Amino acid sequence: MKSRAVTIGAALLAVTIATTACQTKKSSASGAASDDVTIMVGGAAKVIYLPAKLTEQLGYFKDQGLNVKLVDTPAGVTAETALIANQAQGVVGFYDHTIDMQAKGKCLTGVVQFANVPGEVEMVATNKAAAIGSPSDFKGKKLGVTSAGSSTDFLTQYLAGKAGVSTADYTTVKAGADSTFIAALNSGGIDAGMTTDPTVAKLTTSGDGKILLDMRTEAGTRKALGGLYPASSLYMSCDYVASHPQTVQKLANAFVKTLKFIKGNEAAAIADKMPADYAGSDKSLYVKAISDSKAMFNETGVMNPEGAKNVLEVLGSFSPAVKPKKSSIDVSKTYTTKFAQAAQS
Repeated sequence: MKSRAVTIGAALLAVTIATTACQTKKSSASGAASDDVTIMVGGAAKVIYLPAKLTEQLGYFKDQGLNVKLVDTPAGVTAETALIANQAQGVVGFYDHTIDMQAKGKCLTGVVQFANVPGEVEMVATNKAAAIGSPSDFKGKKLGVTSAGSSTDFLTQYLAGKAGVSTADYTTVKAGADSTFIAALNSGGIDAGMTTDPTVAKLTTSGDGKILLDMRTEAGTRKALGGLYPASSLYMSCDYVASHPQTVQKLANAFVKTLKFIKGNEAAAIADKMPADYAGSDKSLYVKAISDSKAMFNETGVMNPEGAKNVLEVLGSFSPAVKPKKSSIDVSKTYTTKFAQAAQS
């Protein structure tokens, strides 16, 4: 009897598993897939990616019935790699990766656009500022980027090339962000480099660094890049967006609500919602960092079409992957506005 009971129990368990699998498959096919989502963030402490952690802190993911796991990575290119390898469902990173990957035969699409400007700043070591007054002075210098193939690398190559300086004329140094970037600048490991707040706020406050180019504002971005440059965003694989529209809409709802919260609140109120360790030992400095970059965020989450075209123009002027395929790249397939627009109601 005991043996028979075990046999029956095992059979029932097998039926349960099969039924669950069938229901999951059916749910996935109908677009009502699991609301467990892993999102890679290309540097969670960076103010440009503030919406990721802030949305979690505000409880907006849970309000949508989402179980979101945010995974911090050192650079956007690392996050992109994880997405391509199906280790995550989304990335909070720079929109320009969607264009770069289309040139490489992969389809990624921006779902919510957090900002129409990079939020990046080209910083120069104070003791090198007299010798580096513009990108034309990059020749022979050591320039810091987050990592090779990152958006900071893309932008550095463009700025140098525009000034007549080739990648062979300067040394690219992986400097990371925050403490590693500051250490590299202070030690002479780099002469200048591209970074974001709160690193910018720390360097300008300490006097160790000076701003060469400021792309935290529309005016500064247009001056440096010839137009807007939509950057910080939530992007996902095209296949995932097509097969999981309900989950994607919930993510858009949560992020757009956060963007409206950022727009409607002072920097101090935003900082109060973030984990204490993001501010470190000097909360006033963290508030300054948010205040200095806060204006970059897009309240609607909707892509600016002209900005998207300018990203292609920038990448198409130097990128070994994009330049030869520039004329064949369909920018309209690198982002969608329908989820962000639906989130407005």
